[in-house]
Amino acid sequence: MKPLITALVDTYNHEKYIEQALVSVLEQGLSAAELEIVVVDDGSTDKTASIIQKFTPRVKHVRKKNGGQASAFNAGFAEARGEIIAILDGDDWWAEGKLAAVTEALERHPEVAAVGHGYYEFHEGTEEVRACGPQERSVINLVNREATLEALRAWPFLLMGALTVRRRVLEWIMPLPEEMAFMADTAIQVASMAMGALILPEPLFYYRHHGQNLYTIHAENAAKLRRKGEMVELVHSRVYKMMIELGVPEESVSALLEGTWMDAKRSRLSKFGGTRLEAFQTEMQSFRVDFKNPSAGYRLFKYLVVGAATLVLPARRFYELRDWYARKNLGRYRDRVVKAEPDSAGSRRDSTGK
Repeated sequence: MKPLITALVDTYNHEKYIEQALVSVLEQGLSAAELEIVVVDDGSTDKTASIIQKFTPRVKHVRKKNGGQASAFNAGFAEARGEIIAILDGDDWWAEGKLAAVTEALERHPEVAAVGHGYYEFHEGTEEVRACGPQERSVINLVNREATLEALRAWPFLLMGALTVRRRVLEWIMPLPEEMAFMADTAIQVASMAMGALILPEPLFYYRHHGQNLYTIHAENAAKLRRKGEMVELVHSRVYKMMIELGVPEESVSALLEGTWMDAKRSRLSKFGGTRLEAFQTEMQSFRVDFKNPSAGYRLFKYLVVGAATLVLPARRFYELRDWYARKNLGRYRDRVVKAEPDSAGSRRDSTGK
């Protein structure tokens, strides 16, 4: 007997899309004995629930009060019985043969805990379809900094519709902190990388771009932009702590997460302001991430010039000055006097050259 597969679908107000998502799961060609389908409806207020009901009892419909993505994952995993769990957002859909490809890969590679793969970008407004995928198969992990930098490049192929995990991945990290209302999939992706993931080049699901994507927010919507930035910070801080507590090497967790985390902090401070202490801590933490072996002169420059500026200027004013410094490429003058000497293994230099 092959292990039972669970298709775990999370959805919220996807009345336009959920039927296509579920049909794509059913058309994978697996029987009810081989494939369990669990759909978590996170308190939809449109017709999503009634559409899901059309697929019962073949589909297990889990209805809950709206609580966000982490709470939906927690509820869905509590219902899932499969040893292999393939995850899908309710506004995306799988390509034909997706489950066959990923389960075969897991059978052939018992050493990995997860499989990711290429995908098709589907833009709803134009109906444009674009294939995205790596050039070749690879196995990624977080055993050291160098391996983590490779994993960072492969991360885009662990989107929820592309990610299939062995049960032990979710057992390792569940329950997720429910304050992660969206981007909670970050925890599952990072855990998959930490336990070892195989990346396939074939595009095996369709990732839909549309106006209601939670992570796609127009620049003029300041409140939602701020909320998005705060969630990026929250999720990265929680996942960082989680991975350290679970024994993942700190240098790997730092290389994987702190770059995006620091960028989100800088973006929030520059757009919406904050305390001088926040700006100082952000710049010093980013410096430690970007440069593992800085020269003594560059270290002094960072603390005595950049650090002092963060403590003297209001946060927004500091970042205005920082952006002006970058636009004028003034770092070239600094480099004549002070050499940065970044880590030879590869540093995440920011775009300002600071």
